[in-house]
Amino acid sequence: MTTNLADYPLLAQINSPKDLRNISQDQLSRISNELRRYLLNSVSKSSGHFASGLGTIELTVALHYVYNTPFDHLIWDVGHQAYPHKILTGRRDQLHTIRQKNGLHPFPWREESEYDTLSVGHSSTSISAALGLAVAADKEGRNRKIVAVIGDGAMTAGMAFEALNHAGDIKKDMLVILNDNEMSISENVGALNNHLAKMLSGSLYTGLREGSKRLLKNIPPIKELASRAEEHLKGMVVPSTFFEELGFNYIGPIDGHDVNGLIATITNMRNLKGPQLLHIVTKKGKGYHAAEQDPIKYHAVPKFDPSDANLPKSKPSLPSYSKIFGDWLCKTAEVDPKLVAITPAMREGSGMVEFSQRFPDQYYDVAIAEQHAITYAAGLAIGGQHPVVAIYSSFLQRGYDQLIHDVAIQNLPVLFAVDRAGIVGADGATHQGSFDLSFLRCIPNMTIMAPSDERECQLMLNTGHKLNSPAVVRYPRGNGTGAMLPNVDETIEIGKGLTIRRGHGQRENKIVLLSFGTMLSEAKKAAEELDASLIDMRFIKPLDTQLINALASSHDTLITIEDNAIAGGAGSAVNEYILSTGTSIKILNIGIPDHFVKHGTQEEVHQELGLDSHGILAKIKDFINI
Repeated sequence: MTTNLADYPLLAQINSPKDLRNISQDQLSRISNELRRYLLNSVSKSSGHFASGLGTIELTVALHYVYNTPFDHLIWDVGHQAYPHKILTGRRDQLHTIRQKNGLHPFPWREESEYDTLSVGHSSTSISAALGLAVAADKEGRNRKIVAVIGDGAMTAGMAFEALNHAGDIKKDMLVILNDNEMSISENVGALNNHLAKMLSGSLYTGLREGSKRLLKNIPPIKELASRAEEHLKGMVVPSTFFEELGFNYIGPIDGHDVNGLIATITNMRNLKGPQLLHIVTKKGKGYHAAEQDPIKYHAVPKFDPSDANLPKSKPSLPSYSKIFGDWLCKTAEVDPKLVAITPAMREGSGMVEFSQRFPDQYYDVAIAEQHAITYAAGLAIGGQHPVVAIYSSFLQRGYDQLIHDVAIQNLPVLFAVDRAGIVGADGATHQGSFDLSFLRCIPNMTIMAPSDERECQLMLNTGHKLNSPAVVRYPRGNGTGAMLPNVDETIEIGKGLTIRRGHGQRENKIVLLSFGTMLSEAKKAAEELDASLIDMRFIKPLDTQLINALASSHDTLITIEDNAIAGGAGSAVNEYILSTGTSIKILNIGIPDHFVKHGTQEEVHQELGLDSHGILAKIKDFINI
């Protein structure tokens, strides 16, 4: 894709922030306008994260104008909003490749640019990293400045408060910018967010600190989180109080779309001593009306026509596994009033919109707080409810201790619906669901299931929901196969696999493929060409050891296939069992190799890793020398 830079005369001159800093300040509004148009035109042609970046145009310009980046360190939380940063830091002409194989990384990435101080992808890490950098800068003694930009959605995570608390205690020089647009991906939820929203609504938003000193009522969580000063006990808090009592000098809120006002304020704050917090107000999707009106829909977009108010409708296709899960939630809630479903701020992504609307009293969005989500589910289970935690594979990593300590050790009946398992594609290494089987199967009391299609997915959800112990159903990003769905009362026998085909090869070359999850369709193509036996294992834990014993006695070579890391995954579980029996059989494990998997489409990544039918076949032929 080529972009006519003549349409962006000022932006065309900026190949690095140094070029930006050489431009007179009275041109920065024009540069901001050009940058916003460039982002709109580029992403509309290539797809990618969209609304967040439109909201941070002026902030990005101001930060690179005031600070001597990359010597001064700038950290973006998550990084959905960092496209303008990429444009200004030498990657303008490559922006159209973002999220594509061998193209720009979807988030700030240290390997990609010296301007990307911290590689990011998951929320709420920026303040912790910035504090570490601030301590290092203090020891270095070269007057290096540190800035973290965090959204109000990311500020709902406990990790952000841990960092604020520590920063206020050790009082190193750093600036935290709270970018308040009342949005993360889904609408922000939680009492702290309600506080921020009330503070900025109507006449309460008046600019700088003096205008912020208004009395707010009925915000008990702020009273709990902050100290119990008399003004809090009366239910009245000025916006600055919460952060100031954590040890920060608070300024704001100010208009995040006034580039000159931002520059003036940030310049004034640049040399202040100790931890500083600047609260800015922005509009997600700013400058593109459709994105302003529906920032959730425009958070990440396909290719679209900017002149058309509607995003293109996707071609009719089979329902996604997220939709299949959401449909199961609704069907099950109709017959089980004790079902409660929990999401850490991923209602849309996890397919829970309909459920949240139809069963609002059984739906809980706990904000970006995976640790809390899991222990909250533990409490619900102890209280006799039937909790279901809907969570992405890579986000479940953030609640690992709670999974072990609060659910598994107590053997509580919590069902984990683990979405985005395996290769996810364009979001890259931070979001690939490569490790869940490895880190889950070593935990006692867990039942772990991997469906091969949508019927199996709902059968496993039914089964896990009725278990009186922790259960996991892990399923991928992408669509089902069109399989007939079961009734809500249908279940499957725990720990039993299914024989899909029996091979007729000679005994000395008789092969069996053990497939875990949705790899079954590709494994089937390979099995047919090899005339091999094929098993849908269904369960990673407990394994169908009776079936494995029978297969090992009647086959010469055993192949395991999974879309999880080979290290510690389902194949490793089979290896461990075979070794424990003393059985002599050749075994090949096919899965994700021991490196972090970069971004690209799911199809491209599967092909590159040899996880499509051709790759599986090639690996097997190479292993058995045929």
